[in-house]
Amino acid sequence: MQTGAAPRGPAAGISGAGQRSGADLVAEAAQLARTLAQGSIARDLDRVLPYAEAQTLRTMGLQTARVPKRYGGPEASFVEFAQMMMHLGEGDPNLAQMLQPHFVLMDWLVIDGSEAQRQRFFADVMNGHIITNALAERGGKTPGDFQTKLSRQGEGYRLNGVKFYSTGSLIADQLYVMARTEDGGHAITIVPKDRAGIEVIDDWDGMGQRTTGSGTTKLDNVEVSAEEVMPLPMHGKKRSYLGAASQIAHAAIDAGIALAALKDGVEYGRTKARPVADAGVDRATDDPYVQQAVGEMSVIAHGAEVMVLRAGVVLDQVLARHCSLSGEALEQAYAGASIAVAEAKAAANNASLQVSEMMFRVAGASATLRKYGLDRHWRNARTHTTHDPVAYKYRAIGQFMLNDTLPPISTKI
Repeated sequence: MQTGAAPRGPAAGISGAGQRSGADLVAEAAQLARTLAQGSIARDLDRVLPYAEAQTLRTMGLQTARVPKRYGGPEASFVEFAQMMMHLGEGDPNLAQMLQPHFVLMDWLVIDGSEAQRQRFFADVMNGHIITNALAERGGKTPGDFQTKLSRQGEGYRLNGVKFYSTGSLIADQLYVMARTEDGGHAITIVPKDRAGIEVIDDWDGMGQRTTGSGTTKLDNVEVSAEEVMPLPMHGKKRSYLGAASQIAHAAIDAGIALAALKDGVEYGRTKARPVADAGVDRATDDPYVQQAVGEMSVIAHGAEVMVLRAGVVLDQVLARHCSLSGEALEQAYAGASIAVAEAKAAANNASLQVSEMMFRVAGASATLRKYGLDRHWRNARTHTTHDPVAYKYRAIGQFMLNDTLPPISTKI
């Protein structure tokens, strides 16, 4: 087991982060993805957490992507953000998933944070910090049934509870923790990971997404200042773009897995696969059924990619005008963004599972050898797609299309 802080250099090591554009970050993510892909098999086989890779990401400033321009960030569009996350998901979906909760907080701060909190935490991110989550818990009636408590003590608060699935926590600089308040409401607390009373345990044992830096987070009477508390009085009651912003990252990661499986399947077919004797050809690449499988995989993977980018376009269009909308018009705009992202997530969900399985029709039995690590694509896809049931997305899409029923207010859609 691993506990404690990630071995990394000073957070202030970003060069020119404030001058980078969203397009710059997309290009840098594509570059980093190629490096990530080279080491992804070894990290998965030996469960080596990507501390060094996370530090490279910090140095590139990729964690600043959604920091608004008025706070010195690039404020990447959602199309650019989706492209960036697809690149990272293709290179190593573990590292991409480590960042997903961080980016949720960036938009959460815009929506619910105070001006002082935005200035403070966006500055931390611009200086290299990754702020990831300790949200989910085990043992409640439903996944959103939180038992962690935030209690008033003097001028500040105390935080007590146990979290699970704390994605990215082992690599993070700070954690944001969802807790119940004394009045039965909800609040987010944002605290340094090394604060007294916080223990992050490396006990994640999933079959896939093995190196997301996830695990159990124990919170034992953790001291929290008032400035570190972000109240959520309208949690689950007021519609915003937060759910769509959260889910487009998940969709991009799934699409990235599909693209990586397609790439590896094609490469294996070209360089290692042997033709079936019944095909009557000398090369596997000339087998008509191998060609058919690759063609189908390509359509599925690239279809998901386009759906994710389409969702980014819709989200960007909504954000370009949401400040001028109110009432029912605003509700409809946010709902439309959620539905577009739900469609993309459903497409990417299926693509990641289908393509990562279909690649073995191209590769053959020898491709199942552990040294090739090709099974990691399906294991990562199957693990990541369990975050929220895709069936409920299809239902929400159908209700919206048929009955004009707005989707539920949730970070799941």
